[in-house]
This record gives sequence, structure tokens and C-alpha cells, in this order.
Amino acid sequence: MTDIELPGAIRAFIDATNAADSTAFVAAFTPDACLNDWGREFHGPQGVAAWNETDNIGVQAHFDLLSARRGPVADSYVVKMAVSGNGFNGTGPFDFRLRDGLIASLKIS
Repeated sequence: MTDIELPGAIRAFIDATNAADSTAFVAAFTPDACLNDWGREFHGPQGVAAWNETDNIGVQAHFDLLSARRGPVADSYVVKMAVSGNGFNGTGPFDFRLRDGLIASLKIS
């Protein structure tokens, strides 16, 4: 599955989604986080919460971790997951950048 230990914030992102815990999901991000979902950008806790409602927990998303590796810069990770639920269904990369143990940016493509 993965040859690295998944950082706590990324594990929280996955676990909160799978447990339908919106509070824990938003708490995994920094206050100034940027979430980019195929070019649509969401900023800060309100933006992350809005995306969560329309594209994640709000549509009963479920993540299955397929692989994870360190990204090209410090505190970055590329995580491949299978997504299922009542929204997007498929497999793709999630590019995370962490800061202070939280998700500072996430690009989904």
C-alpha cells in the first residue's frame, strides 16, 4: 500500500471523511488553507467546509488509500486514493502540502 508513514493530518483527512466527521475534517487544515479540486479553489475554513459539504462528506464520499509517497518539496506528499460515494467515483492523486502538522494546501487532479 505505502512505504511511508502517513502524516497525522493526512490520516485525519481520510479518517474524518470515512467517519463523516465534518468538524475533524475541517480541523485537519490550516486557517489559511487552499484546496484546489480540478481548478476550483476553496480558501480557509469556510471554503474547506463548503467543499466538504458539496464534494466530500456531503455526498457520502469514502476514501481507500492505495499509495503514498513523499512529494518533490519538503512537507509534501502525493497520495493516491480510490474515491467512492454519491459524488465523484474513481482513482486519482491528492497532492498535499503540510505546515505545522496541518494541511496548508491540497490539489486534487
